[in-house]
Order: sequence, then structure tokens, then C-alpha cells
Amino acid sequence: MDNNGSPQSVISNDIEIIGTIKGSGSVRIDGKLEGELHCGGDAVIGKSAQIKGNIVVTSATIEGAVNGNITAKDRIEMKSTARVTGDIRAKRLSVEDGVTFIGRSEVNSSGSPISEVAPVVSESTSTESSDDDRAEAAATVRSYGRR
Repeated sequence: MDNNGSPQSVISNDIEIIGTIKGSGSVRIDGKLEGELHCGGDAVIGKSAQIKGNIVVTSATIEGAVNGNITAKDRIEMKSTARVTGDIRAKRLSVEDGVTFIGRSEVNSSGSPISEVAPVVSESTSTESSDDDRAEAAATVRSYGRR
């Protein structure tokens, strides 16, 4: 059972599922899922878990590998062992040191969608900056800027 007293479904590390998992309660996945996860409760993606698909939950704790987008109504918590490739969206976000995260994040405590704002990029007129410096600056904008 989870903290709210409702039952928790467990998919152990020797289970592999291809398809969509839907439920109203909480779930813990330690195995493999190739497909989507939609649950009305919380989800824990364990250290041995490998997810290839999108996740839509109330709150998510990620310890394993996720290759897909994660949307949480409340919170996403990425533990130090998490490896996430995909975009994340939540009201709150917690990221431990050591996480691998490749994607975009939208964290908005008000819960309302963030308007689409293009990042501000100023062009340098200096001829002294190298192509490597410009590429690094552009990569930084792409990684941290909102689109």
C-alpha cells in the first residue's frame, strides 16, 4: 500500500510488458515497459526499470531509465540513478545529483500552462569569439531556454 492507504500495483524486475498500462491507483515498476503508463496515483520507476513510452501520473519518482515524456499533475522526483530521455512537465521538480536528463522541462507551480516564449538570443558582433564559443552558447540556450 502507498502512503494514502490505497493498494499499489507492482511490476517486478522479471516482468516485461508491451502495451499500455492504465489504472486509478499507484504503481511501482521494476521491470520493462514498452508502451504508455497512465495512472491516477503515484508511480515509482525502480532502479532496474526500463520504460520506453510516455508516463502520465499524479506524482512520479524516477530511479531507473525512461525514454519518453513524463507528465505529472503534482511532482516529479528524479533520484541519482535516474536516466531520462524526454520532456518533463510538472508543478514541482526534484533532481538529485548524478541524474542523466536529456530533454526539456516545464515546471510551473501555478499549474497553468507556460506561454510559448521564444528564447532571447543576442548575436555577437565581435570577430574574436570562436565558432566553438558560439556553438556552446547556442547549446546552452537550447538546453535551458523555453520554447
